[in-house]
Amino acid sequence: MTFRIYDSATREVRDFVPLVEGRASLYVCGLTVQSEPHVGHVRSGVNFDVLQRWLRHLGYETTFIRNVTDIDDKILIKAQDQGRPWYNLAYDMHRELSKAYAALNVAPPTYEPAATGHIPEMVELIAALIERGHAYPAADGSGDVYFDVRSWKAYGELTGQAVDDMEAATDADPRGKRDPRDFALWKGHKDSEPSTASWPAPWGRGRPGWHIECTAMAGKYLGDAFDIHGGGLDLRFPHHENEQAQARAAGRPFSTYWMHNAWITTAGEKMSKSLGNSLTIPAVLERFRGIELRYYLIAAHYRSHVEFSFEALAEAAAGFRRIEGFLERAADALGEARGRVATLPAAFSEAMDDDLGTPAAVAVLFDHVREGNRLIGEEDLEGVARSLGEVVLMLDILGLNPSDPAWGGTAAGDDRALDAVGALVAGLLEQRAAARAAKDWARADEIRDQLKAAGIDLEDTPDGPKWSLS
Repeated sequence: MTFRIYDSATREVRDFVPLVEGRASLYVCGLTVQSEPHVGHVRSGVNFDVLQRWLRHLGYETTFIRNVTDIDDKILIKAQDQGRPWYNLAYDMHRELSKAYAALNVAPPTYEPAATGHIPEMVELIAALIERGHAYPAADGSGDVYFDVRSWKAYGELTGQAVDDMEAATDADPRGKRDPRDFALWKGHKDSEPSTASWPAPWGRGRPGWHIECTAMAGKYLGDAFDIHGGGLDLRFPHHENEQAQARAAGRPFSTYWMHNAWITTAGEKMSKSLGNSLTIPAVLERFRGIELRYYLIAAHYRSHVEFSFEALAEAAAGFRRIEGFLERAADALGEARGRVATLPAAFSEAMDDDLGTPAAVAVLFDHVREGNRLIGEEDLEGVARSLGEVVLMLDILGLNPSDPAWGGTAAGDDRALDAVGALVAGLLEQRAAARAAKDWARADEIRDQLKAAGIDLEDTPDGPKWSLS
């Protein structure tokens, strides 16, 4: 089956045909590093990490670029409110974002460019747009430069809108605009802003507009044309619409396919800092492991909205612990005979080839876990080895293999917490053994039920009782 993806531009599922055979190029809009990342932010990182893993599994030599916006109105305002340099805020929040990605085993992209490192490319692109008659310096002396949306007849093609139906762009004072929908390519320096937040340009010192940043960086590393452009659904308009318009107006074909992940919502609203309903990654990781949060995000299709709740996350975490329980039981059953050749199940591949159908892929994963547990009970070691190999392959594709060194120990949870749990379980098992020796079966069953209620499965074996997290 050919890998197929839903193209947000054409609104249809299309076969993936790369521009260069055997290679795939992917650009994803990263975050504006103004504050700590929350669960809604990292969903995009996780979803497109799965995409790059699948592309590489399919044999494509993949170049993956994910940018960071480190200069922006919001960064300047927040830095001023906090009484710190804007670049210090951006740097600190970029580090927090990197920690969040690492905690969820989001593999690094081929390169992660920062906007402030690519001002020359942006100036060059703006100059080309002015020369072609698609941009103009404001006549009010502000130093701003705007994209002339009326000059580009195809403006609105990504989102299927007519210019007259669009709202005005609110990224700059409208007094210097020919049309209120014209958007800023360059923002002239203001006396109220720090001098460090400006760069020289033919139109005067200033800084880039948000949209020009991504277009310039994508062109720098992927060329005038590339395969896939991704990002959150909220970026379709105006950000991605404007990216595509200015790129094509400058003579660059830009992206062949557009992929957008849906929102994570709380109380029906998009999770965002401005709504005050965000949940930062460090706060969530105090209650759940990174591998459990990643599983929760992957279990839903990337185009499906997810209503976040800790109850739903707890259910997902319990489900993932059942997978881990199988891995432990299979390893114990096989001992040193674990190394068996396995292939990826066809049903899993079919699900992933169908627009990254992770819910169906996870269902296949659980089918193999259940089958593997049955084979352990039947002591079919050949079958157990096959099931274990298949499950590990699927987990590797999804970035959920607890043995992946990238987890850095986080997949096993907090070592101190596990040690404490182990000590408590050991004490209860001693009490249970004493009750059984005294033939106090009621007390022995009571302890077993107590462990079960705490999420701990107990199995009596010839070598003594063994426990695992259920």
